[in-house]
Amino acid sequence: MAGTRTEQNETTGQFHRGKVIGVTLAAALGGLLFGFDTSVINGAVNSIQSTFDLGVGVVGFTVAITLLGCAVGAWFAGQLADAWGRKIIMVIAAVLFTASSIGSGLAFAEWDLMGWRLIGGLAIGIASVIAPAYIGEVAPAKYRGALSSLQQLAITLGIFLALLSDAALAGFAGSASSELWFGLPAWRWMLLVGVVPALVYGILALTIPESPQYLVRKKRDDEALRVVRDVTGAADPEKRLGEIKESLEDARRASYRELRGTALGLQPILWVGIGMAAFQQLVGINAIFYYSTTLWQSVGFSEDDSFITSVITAVINVALTFVAIFFVDKVGRKKLLLAGSIGMFVGLVAASVAFSQATESGGDVHLGAPWGAIALVGANLFVIAFAATWGPVMWVVLGEVFPNKIRALGLGIATAFNWIFNFLVTLLFPVLSEAVGLGFVYAGFALFAALSFWFVKALLPEVTGLELEDKQKLARTK
Repeated sequence: MAGTRTEQNETTGQFHRGKVIGVTLAAALGGLLFGFDTSVINGAVNSIQSTFDLGVGVVGFTVAITLLGCAVGAWFAGQLADAWGRKIIMVIAAVLFTASSIGSGLAFAEWDLMGWRLIGGLAIGIASVIAPAYIGEVAPAKYRGALSSLQQLAITLGIFLALLSDAALAGFAGSASSELWFGLPAWRWMLLVGVVPALVYGILALTIPESPQYLVRKKRDDEALRVVRDVTGAADPEKRLGEIKESLEDARRASYRELRGTALGLQPILWVGIGMAAFQQLVGINAIFYYSTTLWQSVGFSEDDSFITSVITAVINVALTFVAIFFVDKVGRKKLLLAGSIGMFVGLVAASVAFSQATESGGDVHLGAPWGAIALVGANLFVIAFAATWGPVMWVVLGEVFPNKIRALGLGIATAFNWIFNFLVTLLFPVLSEAVGLGFVYAGFALFAALSFWFVKALLPEVTGLELEDKQKLARTK
């Protein structure tokens, strides 16, 4: 009998693992939209500039305006998710993203394109908050780090698919500006193809259960118990439900008053989340993924070689995310982040030195030997370090470090700051690159990589392996 009971428990555990992985993957597809839309503009930048006859500043704003929408969407996503539920917010994000892809691809003027990209940003900002919040609430503590890292894996896959589709469409047409199908140039199809992942995300969002924390908040305890029992696979579902209820005791829907604290008017843990979100962008990762094709062309690569180089970088980004998934629960969040800061610093310094050696001839900028190779190695070393650590682990930390009562709201605010700094980096990168040169810009990124090391070492608590309710107690001590 003992053997039979053990086999049943193992079967049940396996069944629960399958369930939780399935719903996690569905939620994490919001990250695919995140990565796809923010990077699909990469291959279209030069064509948009020539089509609408734009200056460098306006081009930067056209790329970056999506990120303003992301910040707004992220800021309000937590409140909406607490009021309406995680599932319905995911569906709303999918609808907005579908509309944005169609509108952007068919834009008839620059202001029209900006408007649709702003709407797409709202969708991405919402999805970027809801996915880690939902995964953090559904996943068991033992697997939470790896499952939460699937959000970043989806982001990297979205980046890869965007750059791959850009390269393929430009290849079919002959160039990004050449006509492809139905009289539309390839760059418009690059934007239109975003409808596909948006529809997939919306359909899958309809199939997953609501989070147990939201259900408890809404006094739907029977439904919450079913999710805890059938998805998370808790050994004692009733006890786990009691822990969730205790953590939400007397909890109304969180308001901004709950965020007040002793550290410059806010709870210290909120500043930790905001700092993590800011540093992830200030190291300059999206300067590579938004502008890499244009960047490599600017230093002498052909359009074809620039597209191929961008795709290779995206593949590296995807592959190294698996390192984080494998190690985040074994090594711990803090150690991975510290190692990542060191690796990013080394890669960025190498890229900075290489770009400082660029020469101009006849209006064209070139990187002579060996600096072109050093720039490539440095940039990809940076991507390797980021993809294996700060890319996924920052989202893991944001999804679990806040107390239950303010998790959705705190995550929304921290993510909004992530998008705000993303916007600033994206907007200023082409302007600063032209004004002071790529060498100084990458040196600035290297400085922020160094500062990120000291921030994590001094301020980030290690919460690997703790249940969310234990993290809540830890957060109150910080």
